[in-house]
Amino acid sequence: MQLSPKEELPGKRDIKILVVDDREDNLFSIETILEHEGYTIVKANSGRAALKMLLQQQDFTLILMDVQMPDMNGFETANMIYERERLRNIPIIFITAHNYESEYIFKGYQLGGVDYISKPINPDLLRVKVSVFTELYQKTHQLLAQEKKLMSINKNLEKEVEERRLNEEKIRLLNQQLVENNTNLRLANEELNRFAYVASHDLQEPLRKIKLFSNTLAIKFRERIDHDMEVYLQKIVSASDRMQTLIRDLLEFSRQIGQEEEFGIVDLNKVVAEVISDMESEIEAKKAIISVGELPVASVISSQIYQLFQNLISNALKYSKNGSVPQIHIHAESTIKNGLGKLHRIYIKDNGIGFDPSYAEEIFVVFKRLHSYHEVEGTGVGLAICKKIVEYHKGAIRAESAIGVGSTFIIDLPDMTVPLPINTVPVQLPEEN
Repeated sequence: MQLSPKEELPGKRDIKILVVDDREDNLFSIETILEHEGYTIVKANSGRAALKMLLQQQDFTLILMDVQMPDMNGFETANMIYERERLRNIPIIFITAHNYESEYIFKGYQLGGVDYISKPINPDLLRVKVSVFTELYQKTHQLLAQEKKLMSINKNLEKEVEERRLNEEKIRLLNQQLVENNTNLRLANEELNRFAYVASHDLQEPLRKIKLFSNTLAIKFRERIDHDMEVYLQKIVSASDRMQTLIRDLLEFSRQIGQEEEFGIVDLNKVVAEVISDMESEIEAKKAIISVGELPVASVISSQIYQLFQNLISNALKYSKNGSVPQIHIHAESTIKNGLGKLHRIYIKDNGIGFDPSYAEEIFVVFKRLHSYHEVEGTGVGLAICKKIVEYHKGAIRAESAIGVGSTFIIDLPDMTVPLPINTVPVQLPEEN
């Protein structure tokens, strides 16, 4: 493992050696032997003086301690040094004139000494032993630095692990909350739809009575009512008709949520043909021209797709221009969506009054109308139903338009049937007459 600049091994000038001896000549002799090695030498002429220095400076690398000293000898001094926790790691080499007598050797090692040098001192031996313990100090310093670094890394890892655990717990709780919210939302939607269905259904009975009694009054008392009263009764009937249409559409909108119908392989050409056949009277009344290109076979709910095309064709007829023949073009193409698979893209284009493109998203909001019912009949539910049907089929619907040039509704339905050939050519939009 490589050391950072702050962890580099100390040089010799950073090595501090404490020499303890009661005789000045011995202190001078040791200093002279080691002076060319580049060490920092600190001298103490007694055990007490050594203790005082060690309490003030604790960064000594090595202690050279004379055994025989008055007042407090080397062993007693060493014992007092090692009583202090912060000084226990400083190695002591005892210097003795007793020629390695076993009694002194044993006592020195027992107190924590690491080695002995006898007097008279051999300069080469002293230099070698000091060098060995200097190197030992350097290795120890390195190990301590590495241990400190590893402890810091370990602490950071523990912190990261704890943070990750907390994040995972938060994610688990958020996912749990999301599931609960989705469940509550689904239940709320189902309850809302049940309420809308029941409320709309129950509203029809009093509405029928309003129409019935209004018509009865108009017929039974037609000889007695004046023109204003006849107008008012007609307005009641007309408003009741609008309310009945709104309730019918609201019922239809609520039915689209959660319908338990099965998907099937359906030929959309047949569905559109059926819609056009059923709307024949409306189409003839508008003298509309509807052209249909080749449409795909898709996995859909037939009844819902029928309503989708019916609503869009009805919408195109409703918003046609006055004095102009409505023209509606329906065609499809196959395309690739983000490389995830094929989808069917279906276009329903008209030449009607169009709308401001800034409202392209709002027109699919339930009850949203861009024109009043006095201008164009309708409740603002039809396109909302279209959006709901397409999204139930995992598809998308959007509209492109401009005022006065008509509108194009674009439907994307996932292709869950047999893949189309690679060389499939999109159906071209028929030319307008």
